[in-house]
Amino acid sequence: MNVNTKTLLLSAGIICMALTGTSVQAATEVIDQVVAIVDDDIIMASELRERVSAVSDNLAARGIAPPPDNELIQETLDRLILESIQLQKGQRAGVRIPDEQLNQAIKRIAAQNNMTLEQFQQALEERNQSYGAMRDQIRREMIIQRVQAGNVNQRIQITDQEVGNFMGTQEGQSLTQPQYHALHALLALKPDSSASEVATARAQVDRTVKSIRGGEPFKEAVNANNKPYPLTGGDLGWRKPDELPSIFSTIVPQLAIGETADPILSDSGFHLVYLEAVRGKEKVVTQTKVRHILIKPSEILTDTQARELAAELRARALAGEEFAELATEYSEDIGSAQEGGELGWTNPGQMMPAFEAAMAKTPPGQMSAPVQTQYGWHVLKVEDRREKDVTDQATRAKATDFVHQRKYEEELDAWLQQIRDEAFVDIK
Repeated sequence: MNVNTKTLLLSAGIICMALTGTSVQAATEVIDQVVAIVDDDIIMASELRERVSAVSDNLAARGIAPPPDNELIQETLDRLILESIQLQKGQRAGVRIPDEQLNQAIKRIAAQNNMTLEQFQQALEERNQSYGAMRDQIRREMIIQRVQAGNVNQRIQITDQEVGNFMGTQEGQSLTQPQYHALHALLALKPDSSASEVATARAQVDRTVKSIRGGEPFKEAVNANNKPYPLTGGDLGWRKPDELPSIFSTIVPQLAIGETADPILSDSGFHLVYLEAVRGKEKVVTQTKVRHILIKPSEILTDTQARELAAELRARALAGEEFAELATEYSEDIGSAQEGGELGWTNPGQMMPAFEAAMAKTPPGQMSAPVQTQYGWHVLKVEDRREKDVTDQATRAKATDFVHQRKYEEELDAWLQQIRDEAFVDIK
């Protein structure tokens, strides 16, 4: 990150003294002191000292030699300055991280380290690290991420032309290619094998293929049918078509999941290939066309009353009143009320989990019982359901996400430099 290097170099000696708790005047004992003023915030020497120590420990744990002290202090101070600027922006914008959301984030971190939350807390204690301090740091990082997203995303514009151009590049085509998870087994034959040996080997691989197609798992069938010749091979992992061995590159994409190709004879012997799974190929989803009425609890309408009103409106619709007219009159979903509660065709994962679960259980032409989400009480009317191939949309969405991420990283650097330049920073 670009910083005012000249100012930092001039201040490095002062900061080093602050970090070690020494003073120019030996008679004065400095417990703590301000090392930087950042708009309405200050950074203390103790805070900088703790962060420098944490960075040093992290580098050591990864086997990376730390930079010279002055350089490490400068980089760490600039990082603290940028964090302070962003946290102040978040405070002014009213950004808050609820405890439940913070808890979920910490649980994900623990899971990534193959630990339960309790094990994670214990591990921190064993390292003499404070769980409370760690929570505060994660909360600050989550606030910063929201501030960055809110400010950087509005700077990004992506056109259909840009996405199309990217999809036409080699990088774009590689990104949007499907991936195949294949298993392979080889019955090796010597180049000078007799016709009788080849026939025996062929009979053996045919028996193996028959067992697999009869329902026996690929790996078990390969191990069971390994006489008189052993079958070797294994998991090819996830590969794009151009990453597959050339002998399989045109065969694997033609297989259905769970299908084994006919034995393939090469100079090495007979090959068996089995398609375990595919991702990024055809994508067919179940779409639901739905309307809804939303009733929100408020200061004059309790949660119980909101549920009762939703149930009453459902009863009126069942008695013959038009659902769309009731939605127009009563629904508090501004986006759909004027359209009679119409939400159009929805894809899996598009709605809140409780809403989606109720929608999935409701047959076309029928209404759900009142269901609660964070927005209030809903009554759903499922109008239709269909299977839809969204492969093209999914491929384009993947390309759009890639272009967006690349632009985001560029704009984030520019934005961070901008807010650093615009902020009042006084390094002591």
